[in-house]
Amino acid sequence: MTIFAKAFCIATLFTGFAWANEELKVGSSVVPHADILKFIKPTLQKQGYDLKIYEFNDGVIPNIMVENGELDANYFQHEPYLKEFNQRQGTHLVKVASIHIEPMAVYSKKHKEFQPKTGASISIPNNPTNESRALRIVASAGLIEIKDSELVTPLDIVKNPKNLKFVELKDAQLTRSLDDVDYSLINSNFAILSGLNPIKDGLYTENKYSEYGNIIAVKAGNEELDKIKALVKALQSDEVKNFIEEKYQGALIPTF
Repeated sequence: MTIFAKAFCIATLFTGFAWANEELKVGSSVVPHADILKFIKPTLQKQGYDLKIYEFNDGVIPNIMVENGELDANYFQHEPYLKEFNQRQGTHLVKVASIHIEPMAVYSKKHKEFQPKTGASISIPNNPTNESRALRIVASAGLIEIKDSELVTPLDIVKNPKNLKFVELKDAQLTRSLDDVDYSLINSNFAILSGLNPIKDGLYTENKYSEYGNIIAVKAGNEELDKIKALVKALQSDEVKNFIEEKYQGALIPTF
């Protein structure tokens, strides 16, 4: 072995960690967010980032972990939820990019059309932003009237001529409630887990939902980090757009 080769081996031994890829820790929902992140993992690997994906079935922990610096970013929520979370929890999280929309739709195992009879039961999410979203969808179908407020609950219904009964449940419980209620308003990420698609199975889908695009969120001040820019660039690529359109067949819609 030459002197140069020996020197190179010694340098590698003591400085090898400097050449290791930088970790990029992202929290996400299991479906579809983690699937999309797994798709871009090789791209980020080539750019010098080791993408670590932490999967959650919870809308609180991944935000707290970004706030505390345990995660670099998360990808599971829309901006109205993020803003409400910041106000409620005193966190300092910001949107850096919108990736896709998950249309919320009305589903039923008992009916073929969204034409509820008097006294019909409808399950809706119990978190403030998605509950407001669900009630606005019902209102857009002409079935109820609600107060003109940013966040609404069933208490804010001012007209309910069919005396519809709203059952407030956690998002993850909505698909299971289909056996017990007449209708349920379910966001696409939870619908997908149960094999439902808003285009094929939804009886009624929201008309305008641009504000509900699912976003990449980071702690304020970290927006310009190179690894965050690399994450956004990888997600907002033509390859990801094609992946979303082909895999989810309308259950997800790219926003870029």
